Amino acid sequence: SAIALENAVRYTIFAGVAWLLGYVWLRQRWAKRKIVPAYPTRADVWREVRLSLTTVLFYGLVGAATVWAARQGWTQLYWRFDAHGWGWFVASIGLTIVVHDAYFYWTHRLIHHPKLFRLFHGLHHESHNPSPWAAYCFSPLEAVIQAGIFPLAVLLMPIHPGAFGLFMLWQITFNVAGHTGYEFHAKWLMDSWLGKFLNTPTNHIQHHESFRGNFGLYFNYWDRLMGTNHQDYAARFREVTTRSP
Repeated sequence: SAIALENAVRYTIFAGVAWLLGYVWLRQRWAKRKIVPAYPTRADVWREVRLSLTTVLFYGLVGAATVWAARQGWTQLYWRFDAHGWGWFVASIGLTIVVHDAYFYWTHRLIHHPKLFRLFHGLHHESHNPSPWAAYCFSPLEAVIQAGIFPLAVLLMPIHPGAFGLFMLWQITFNVAGHTGYEFHAKWLMDSWLGKFLNTPTNHIQHHESFRGNFGLYFNYWDRLMGTNHQDYAARFREVTTRSP
């Protein structure tokens, strides 16, 4: 469908640019900020690319089903910009980000349950040292869960397709950045209020290494509230961001 094609193009651009920057053009310049000093194997990268292609297909199917449901009047998706005003248009993007962060944290914890892990999430965690292409590297069942934010958002609140599209740009930027393998935040972040709020690539790469803790996506407050931050998260961030050239 057109939705799957749109997702595929957007994902290829964002993950492809991140790959070229971190693994081709600026590989040597950025080397000291590589969270895991080693680089993923070619086989790992191709596995991530292959699974990502199946993920965008499932995203397309869920997206098409959601749009069909909207046209039946079963959701709150709307197409006229003036239906709710520009203030709500902007607010709906922020609310979707907050809802998605909560949705991701709790579904992510759920699929780490031993009875669900292999079926839903095991393929994603074959990337112990992920590349940008791991951002959409899911099993079909996990892809459906991850795509669930679209129907959830349009059921919970009025949202324009343009607002959801801008949310998706935020989502793919943050998701790809979290899987690049490089820490791009300044070293002062961890000692500021922002570091207690915003998530980092170090946080997520550490999750891929240990398979436990650090379940959040955009923000760190759920992990802090629930006590699921990895005990060495702050120390690992400081080690990565203070390495000598």
